[in-house]
Amino acid sequence: MKRRPHIWEWTVISIALVFFFFPLLAMTRFALQRVPMALLGRDTLFSRWTIDGVVDIINNDKFVSSLWLSTRLGVLTALVLIALMLPTVLWLHLRVPQWRMLIETLSLLPYVVPPIALVVGVSGAFRESFPWIVTSNYGLVPLYVVLCLPFAFRTLDAGVGALDLRTLVDASSSLGATTLTTLRKVLVPNLWGALASTSFLGFAVVLGEFAISSLLLKPTLPMYMVEAQGQEPQGAMALGLLMMMFTTGLFFGIGRLQKRSTTRLALTEDK
Repeated sequence: MKRRPHIWEWTVISIALVFFFFPLLAMTRFALQRVPMALLGRDTLFSRWTIDGVVDIINNDKFVSSLWLSTRLGVLTALVLIALMLPTVLWLHLRVPQWRMLIETLSLLPYVVPPIALVVGVSGAFRESFPWIVTSNYGLVPLYVVLCLPFAFRTLDAGVGALDLRTLVDASSSLGATTLTTLRKVLVPNLWGALASTSFLGFAVVLGEFAISSLLLKPTLPMYMVEAQGQEPQGAMALGLLMMMFTTGLFFGIGRLQKRSTTRLALTEDK
């Protein structure tokens, strides 16, 4: 029998919906209505709705270049995250499971160190030996990878922990498969949901990250949005609303992928 939600659960859900809905409604009205803020109210609810502001923002050449740069950085960040974290988490579960708590604690350090301290430390340490980290736009990728480590580790750790990893690896080895073959044909297909979730989360972080790119003066999409705020505030707000909808769609996609992966894994175990 399905358990019916208690009244307090519906109360919490309703409060959360109201808490998020009204700011989004106000954001939408400010972004898409050519009405002074002092006149925004019930009487002007259906007055002068337009998308001219966001069209002007999108048609700007800087928008295209900044979006393309953030997209490249997001894809590279996701690839580097997977390349670094997947072997690490697999090695941790197979070889040194007693170190798991230590690694999990260390992965929280990016939340402890503020972005400005990270940028100043990296710039001072590598300006002479690796100047491209400071001068090149792609120097943001290592910093974004560090920023994404906490949730990347937990997502992959949860995915690997849901598998009977030792049995899969031993069975593959007994059939003559190499380590690379086991990783490519056995482990990666079973970890597809966790890998996709890690990639999407890393991509979403890059699209919305402002502090590091502003400190290094890189023309990313968040930097363009802040610059456009002074020229076309309503269009910039509309662009922020579109970005929020896009990242929300990414998170919904992550949930669907995780659900499908869990269902497929359960069916495989039943068989």
